[in-house]
Amino acid sequence: MTARTYLPLISPNRGASVEDHLAASDLSMNQVTFHEAYKIRPETQIKLIKISFMRYQHPDLDVITTFLLNFGLSVVKKTDTEVWYRGYGADQYLYYACKGPRQFLGGAFDVESFEDLEKATKLQGVTILSDGIEEMKGAPGGGYIVTLADPEGFPISLVYGQTLGEAKPMPEKVIMNDEVDKPRARKFQRFQNGPAAVHKLGHYGLVVRDFMKQFSFYTQNFNLMPSNVLYMPTADSKPKEVGMFAHIERGEELVDHHTIFLTSLPPGATEPHVHHCSFEIHDLDSQKLGHYWLAKKGYEPVWGVGRHILGSQIFDYWWDPNHFMVEHYIDSDVVNQDTPVSFELAESAKDAAWGPDVPSAFLE
Repeated sequence: MTARTYLPLISPNRGASVEDHLAASDLSMNQVTFHEAYKIRPETQIKLIKISFMRYQHPDLDVITTFLLNFGLSVVKKTDTEVWYRGYGADQYLYYACKGPRQFLGGAFDVESFEDLEKATKLQGVTILSDGIEEMKGAPGGGYIVTLADPEGFPISLVYGQTLGEAKPMPEKVIMNDEVDKPRARKFQRFQNGPAAVHKLGHYGLVVRDFMKQFSFYTQNFNLMPSNVLYMPTADSKPKEVGMFAHIERGEELVDHHTIFLTSLPPGATEPHVHHCSFEIHDLDSQKLGHYWLAKKGYEPVWGVGRHILGSQIFDYWWDPNHFMVEHYIDSDVVNQDTPVSFELAESAKDAAWGPDVPSAFLE
């Protein structure tokens, strides 16, 4: 009798939307326990509402404007030395650029009250970079702003009183058929080439020298709650915390998985720097069309398109002409006060569910 040869069983790929408490690692804790463990007093914190806009300085405003238009932003106001750019959401602007040598000028957050601005000016040991609380007289939507330096000198701005603009129409939702449900009956998919229109600013990240000092500054002074804390194992079995993805804690309100992230400098690196800032767009088709649009315009890709594991976003990273990294993303996790703080191996931050291998430039 001839022996049968059996091929090994190969399981097909699959995906699922998993409850936050089930996706969390075994090393997780609820948010109340996190406050207690790290001696955080929420009643003393400056209360952030959302991330508002990014601030950069560029040597040639025409060059960066051309890039940002192709990236999916639009100019809302322009002078000889400043430009404000918006998306199609209700925010007055998402990105501010001023003329000068290449420089990162920080992220800006809306706060609950003018008193929060005043509280910021009185933080112990913190340098105020602005002339106290300043009125944003020339900026779309007006309002008041104060800019602080974090312990490594990165600016962080707090804004109050800026009026909302009028949202532009949202792109039409594309109906999708699957192998069973066919809701797109007698409707054909058609697309128009162009940039991936930006909806809102989602987050930014910093590569820092002293992670624990920065971690304490951001979590003690502001209502920033880690969704994930990243750690590395050590010889004495005590985990070393080296990074975090943090969201704005707004109680039961659902918010993005992270609004700011911090990660330690990689081995051999010496200079803290901004990693990237990230903007939400509409859907996967707009993301892929936007990717090819930027490629055809000759801009330099970093990493993408792929899907992160922590945060779940489908990502696409690019260099702007001055070598600042920017990202388009869709389909981010959303969390609230009931989402546990999950402690994850630092290696997992660079993992992707699918997509190209992570390039070394992304890890710098």
